[in-house]
Amino acid sequence: MSKHIHITGMFLVMIFCLPSLAQITADVTTATVTYRTEIVPSVVPDNIARTIKQDRSGNIWIAAFDGVFRYDGKSFVNITSRVTNARFFSVLQDRMGNFWLCTVGEGIYYYDGITFKHFTTADGLGDDRVTDIYEDRSGNIWFGTEGGATRYDGKAFRNYLMKFDPAGAIDTVGIGDILHKGRSSFHKPATGKKQLDNQINSIVEDKKGNFWFATRGSAYMYDGVTFSSFPHGNTFFNVRTVIEDRKGNIWLGGTDGLWRFDGDKFAKLTGDFVGYVYEDRQGNIWTTSESSDGWVLTRYDANTLSNDRPKAKVIKSRYEGNRGMIFGILQAQDGSIWFGSLNGVHRSQGDTITDFKTKEVPKE
Repeated sequence: MSKHIHITGMFLVMIFCLPSLAQITADVTTATVTYRTEIVPSVVPDNIARTIKQDRSGNIWIAAFDGVFRYDGKSFVNITSRVTNARFFSVLQDRMGNFWLCTVGEGIYYYDGITFKHFTTADGLGDDRVTDIYEDRSGNIWFGTEGGATRYDGKAFRNYLMKFDPAGAIDTVGIGDILHKGRSSFHKPATGKKQLDNQINSIVEDKKGNFWFATRGSAYMYDGVTFSSFPHGNTFFNVRTVIEDRKGNIWLGGTDGLWRFDGDKFAKLTGDFVGYVYEDRQGNIWTTSESSDGWVLTRYDANTLSNDRPKAKVIKSRYEGNRGMIFGILQAQDGSIWFGSLNGVHRSQGDTITDFKTKEVPKE
């Protein structure tokens, strides 16, 4: 495999702004659901399922800690079982139809449907612990790593990294030029050797061409020239997901709850820890969050999102006494909702939730 290494420094300028915020109280109802098990004649995801996507052919792809699985509607296939036993965090089908698979510890695997290619820090990747993959409107592939964001243009990798001095001050260094140096009161201290603001959880490009980065430190917007932070009185901390909805609103989910930014002000829908945020085809916002009842799946009704009391339906988890974590969400082409958990994937259709188990092989 040919290797292309191109690591370029970024000009980083921090802009501190304090947009107004509002507290929203949702009108919550709890859904009554029936649980069932579907037995399939194949090996199924049986570990933490982080991300679920659907390809153009309708296959469901699951990035899990026991491999990357493809489900064709009848059976599951672990496509990485003969390649690696790495823990996978995310999967993406790019516009050319190829697949990108990211791992925590082994970098990235590229799959064209026949063969795999492997990329690591030796090829220019910012870090081998990769948690998110995103394709922008220009066809560049972005990776959220624990060593900053990395962009791949098909030929070379470019890393975007905020640098800090040992005292915690922001050291914004361009290509050989120090642009600014100043202490920021809202930055959290480092964890180990890596700064939290360079541990990227989620990336999205908005309709204006700005890039949003959710990090374990805070949330940032990059307009192609500068990085802007968006504190709201108290700092956003450990932002797990950032998305843009069809109306252009930015949604942030993390330790500080679920927030909506309309370009002018922030609105807070819940203070519960939110792990994942997803918009379905009807414009409803789905989240996975940790409530007083344990981890729940919540749907915020699209027609009420601008109300003072938007309608929300909560589906409680039955796993581990309603404590089991819930991860990625997908609305499949048939309208069903898929979500990942600590022990594989589940499908919600109406008031029925299905989990999948492997058909037991009779003992001789």
